[in-house]
Amino acid sequence: MCGITGIYAFNEVGRFFTINTHKSNEQLKHRGPDFGKLFTDYYVGLGHRRLSIIDLSSVAHQPMYDESGRYVIVFNGEIYNFKELRTDLEAKGCSFHTHSDTEVLLQSYIQYGEKCLEKFHGFFAFAIYDKEENKLFIGRDRYGIKPLLYFEDEDKMMFASEMRALLAYNLEPELDPVSVYQYLQLNYVPAPHTIFKGVKKLMPGSYLIVQDKKVTEHKWYSPAINISGGKSYNNYEEAKINLLMHLEEAVKERMVSDVPLGAFLSGGIDSSTVVALASKYTDKLNTYSVGFKNEPLFDETKYAELVAKKYNTNHTVFNLHTDDFFDHMFDILDQYAEPFADSSALPFYILSKKTRQQVTVTLSGDGADEVFAGYHKYMGELKAREKGMAASVLQQFLPVLDKLPKSRNTYWGNQFRRMHRFASSLDLAADERYWFLCSWTTETQVTNMLHPEFLEQIDMDEYHRRKAALIGDIKGKDFNEVLLNDVNMLLPNDMLHKVDSMSMLNSLEVRVPFLDHRLVEFAFNLPADFKIKGNMKKRILQDTVRPLLPPELYNRPKKGFDVPLAKGYKNELKNWVNDACLNKDMVAEQKIFRTEFTENLKSTIANTMNFDQNQVWGVLAFQHWWKKWGNKVEKAE
Repeated sequence: MCGITGIYAFNEVGRFFTINTHKSNEQLKHRGPDFGKLFTDYYVGLGHRRLSIIDLSSVAHQPMYDESGRYVIVFNGEIYNFKELRTDLEAKGCSFHTHSDTEVLLQSYIQYGEKCLEKFHGFFAFAIYDKEENKLFIGRDRYGIKPLLYFEDEDKMMFASEMRALLAYNLEPELDPVSVYQYLQLNYVPAPHTIFKGVKKLMPGSYLIVQDKKVTEHKWYSPAINISGGKSYNNYEEAKINLLMHLEEAVKERMVSDVPLGAFLSGGIDSSTVVALASKYTDKLNTYSVGFKNEPLFDETKYAELVAKKYNTNHTVFNLHTDDFFDHMFDILDQYAEPFADSSALPFYILSKKTRQQVTVTLSGDGADEVFAGYHKYMGELKAREKGMAASVLQQFLPVLDKLPKSRNTYWGNQFRRMHRFASSLDLAADERYWFLCSWTTETQVTNMLHPEFLEQIDMDEYHRRKAALIGDIKGKDFNEVLLNDVNMLLPNDMLHKVDSMSMLNSLEVRVPFLDHRLVEFAFNLPADFKIKGNMKKRILQDTVRPLLPPELYNRPKKGFDVPLAKGYKNELKNWVNDACLNKDMVAEQKIFRTEFTENLKSTIANTMNFDQNQVWGVLAFQHWWKKWGNKVEKAE
């Protein structure tokens, strides 16, 4: 697990920017505190920051060269099956000088070319430069677990693990108004676009070839429903047996490490399953949870402790007060050189920071909700498709729900919010309903937020093209299409981005067994009703692991990893909200938001709890980002 960066100049003008490779690499030091080094050629520069996980010796440092010196690699990630691949390569005559997965990856590319990607079990973003062919090859893993951003113009192509490292090449990018419009709906900017024009995210399961002053992108992997060659299951009990087999293999493979390893344990089914299976392969697993001292509505530690006790793990609970979030909030917001507003990044950052004091690698249950249908919105979508009595009744009560207080800040406010969202979505087409349930803010609400001059800059035809590309697979037929769309959109852009950015800010590697590609492919060969049926979400997963887990974990509300921010907006964060983010003069000069909107928002926050804290967080996170990074935009205007 590391950070990578690089530049390929097409001419002498582009070559001038190679002097910034070191500066870019230093922006990634938190991702790899153990070692940093550069490779430089006349037109090419590569940088690497290392977090040592496998083969801790200096011979495994990067950039790494093959024996001939023709190829050089920088690599971020882990290849879990590298020992098996190494054996196969040795049988073909390859020799090795390290015990690292990096060298195996490099030799696999030399042996198989781009087809090597199909052989890897793991997560990765890497670049290999072929000096003889003057060719740069950049690959990204199947589901976008590891990030890769890039920029190209007529003079150069540059890439990096993070936006701040890309900007360190002295780019002066221009704000993308369409991306702002989508961000204010989703609280993130969906790939392949970014907040800046010209800067792109390499899509999951894709690779780039840079050669002859051209950059071409190719797709090497696409998850699909009823994957060709996969077995489709009609027998539920047989499917459960196979699911457990896939889960055990995925967890076992991710236990390989030359440094201390632990597991996050929230008390939910997903992380508890990982802990239960990981405990089979180690004498005493280290497990870690976050609790909320003064917010019992958000606290799940009692369930985590039941699992820890059952498997006799070395369990640590980090009990947090809301003040802890505010103490660390700006460390997190300052990290993002592109606005990102998943508020659960706050506790995840603190959990990662404290966990890193004891281990370097940890396992996580991320990905299970998207693959096996764990979110509340899935039940809403199922009921909408079934058009049953509950949907009919709620639709009739929509005028009443319009008037009730709706927010995540109280139990009943959250219930009314969820019922209102469900009722409001029922008349929409399946693809539009999907977008509505993915969004924190509607298109109409965003339009009403924005300054007229900024609205004029938004190409709405381009917006609708991007939106259609993101939801085009939603046809209203197989429910699996909803899960697949979340694997393609929500998972890499929100959940995995949060996990990667917050863990790597603390030099912690997080591994996600539920995104083992064989497990995901198995799941998409299952009928949808194996996953969600009646009132049961994650049906087959819950039934499969029921014998492994304490019974108290079942039949209880799913709380998620949410954060109690609303009270902070009124108290500890009041000055930041009013004076830094929503200052009337600053908003008027900025000309992105209407001052009427921001002034009304300040009043709503001050005088009521009837607001969605995550909608507000999206605006505040954007404003904080603008103040820190807006100068990058202004130069291009």
